[in-house]
Amino acid sequence: MSTAGALKRGLRALHFRNFVPLRHAGRTRPVWRAANGRVGLAGIGRVKFNLRGDVFSAVLGFAFVRWREQPVRVALIAGMVILATLAEVFTPLFAGRIVDAIAAGATDPDARHSAIVAFVTVTALGLASVGLRQLAFFQIITLTLKMIREVAEDAFHRIQRFSTDWHANAFAGSTVRKITRGMWALDLLNDTLLVALLPSFVVLVGATALLGTFWPVMGLVIGLGALAYLAVTVTLSVGWVAPAATLANAWDTRLGGALADAVSCNAVVKAFGAEEREEAGLKRILAKWQHRTRRTWLRGTVGAGAQGLMMVVIQAGILGVALVLWQRGAASAGDVAFVLTLFFVVQGHLRDIGMHIRNLQRSVNDLEELVALNRVPVAIADRPGAGEAKISAGEIVFDHVDFHYGNHTTPLYRDFSVKIAAGERVGLVGHSGSGKTTFVKLIQRLYDVTGGQILIDGEDIAAVSQTSLRRKIAIVQQEPVLFHRSLADNIAYGRPGASQAEVEQAARLAHADEFISRLPEGYRTMVGERGIKLSGGERQRVALARAFLVDAPILILDEATSALDSESEVLIQDAMEHLMLGRTTLVIAHRLSTVRALDRILVFDRGKIVEEGDHAALIGREGGIYRRLFERQALELTKGLVM
Repeated sequence: MSTAGALKRGLRALHFRNFVPLRHAGRTRPVWRAANGRVGLAGIGRVKFNLRGDVFSAVLGFAFVRWREQPVRVALIAGMVILATLAEVFTPLFAGRIVDAIAAGATDPDARHSAIVAFVTVTALGLASVGLRQLAFFQIITLTLKMIREVAEDAFHRIQRFSTDWHANAFAGSTVRKITRGMWALDLLNDTLLVALLPSFVVLVGATALLGTFWPVMGLVIGLGALAYLAVTVTLSVGWVAPAATLANAWDTRLGGALADAVSCNAVVKAFGAEEREEAGLKRILAKWQHRTRRTWLRGTVGAGAQGLMMVVIQAGILGVALVLWQRGAASAGDVAFVLTLFFVVQGHLRDIGMHIRNLQRSVNDLEELVALNRVPVAIADRPGAGEAKISAGEIVFDHVDFHYGNHTTPLYRDFSVKIAAGERVGLVGHSGSGKTTFVKLIQRLYDVTGGQILIDGEDIAAVSQTSLRRKIAIVQQEPVLFHRSLADNIAYGRPGASQAEVEQAARLAHADEFISRLPEGYRTMVGERGIKLSGGERQRVALARAFLVDAPILILDEATSALDSESEVLIQDAMEHLMLGRTTLVIAHRLSTVRALDRILVFDRGKIVEEGDHAALIGREGGIYRRLFERQALELTKGLVM
């Protein structure tokens, strides 16, 4: 469990708990105590309403799609909740009959019979309500957990397939926060809709109909009062509180990203003594987060006060009508008891409706970013019916390829063609930004070409599945990334079914076994987040061992020896020579010593191959780019020897 994750969970618990206004002895109105200790309502913001129907429509539509995957279970839950609530609505009617029977006296046989029947009915209704609700709760647990699991799986599936550019521009911490916050918001949304708002709606409709059957004016009062209460509650929660909550969530997401960024890069922070600078940056974000969150909580408090005031008005109206009816002889003592009891039921649900609407608004706010994430298109998608890549020899052909990044208008490659023979060892050389890295990314289909095609063994890579294509390519990156797993797991990542003996053999070929064997836990050693427990050279050797084990027909080495000391580099170069045999190998190199023995060297400049040949041919070319780069590096090496 990472430190960043623990910090984010702590802040989430602070931010998303239900707000309870502070109350002091003798005070009747809620107050908010600010972080500085002062009490007040400043910072509540301008009264500006935005019902955000598009957001609610998108989020509820997202949830309803998941409901349709379990229609029988949803119907069972709704049916049991409705029946349980109707039992609750009819209970006051029979409670009133008990009061009438008591008022008639115990000597009246009809009254005694009526009281017993009413007592049995009230008890049966209570048991039915409790039993049905329990069954509904059991079902909603299964419904919600299945939905959360599937939403998390789907979100992870999509994120894994988002473009390289998307991942380069997204905070990992913010992305994790969007998913986890959305998962728990889905739990709250289900509870709010199915076991909170649905029974409240049934109570309001049932109470209005039941009272209207006996006294139409009473049904009218409670019906109109409930509608007015709902209208004010929805308008305040959705149109006033929700926009503020959206801004607060945006800053909450940014806060999570900043925390993850600083904690995961702690080694760099320490290296530059920048702890105070990072703390100052986080304080600025926290201040903005506090301001936005405070405004959201204050608006929620004011909304709760308005709802409480309306509740008093509805209560006065219902009680007043009941007293008038009693005074005119249109209602008995039992009828008044029935009205009062039913009002208390309605009052409880109306008061809860305010909380439920706020919970609905909060769950929609918290799910909004996850739903938006679900709408992000997968930039590089497999074609319908894409088959398995059948790569064995490893011949690579760029056939009149055009390519440009994103919204760039100027293409990096224009009518670019080159052929790399099966088993050929090719070095890619050139200044930074000349197109070397793009070349290998296109081979992996991390981007799609905008024109032409790329063929491997005569097969268009756009016509095969990306997974099968990349399994045929082993790559060692310039900055290898390791999982926070054991060394054995990291080495075997490309071949999960590899035996321990195969893992150790690959480590020996990469000269990683030498340092692994000295570790107390050996191959079971956990490497830390992104391999932080290992040195740069050790991480590079683990990545090399991973490439040895994959045993793919195409090998890509992106400055694979750049983090090694000179002695290790000699050993690795020797091992790599054996690994390259019989494989198509692409070596991206800035240190030209690593490409001298290769079959061919391609020199890139501004998306074009301006020179090609072996080392001897290129070094003999007067005024050539390769010769100039080689002479510059040789001069630097000579200076080092002289000094």
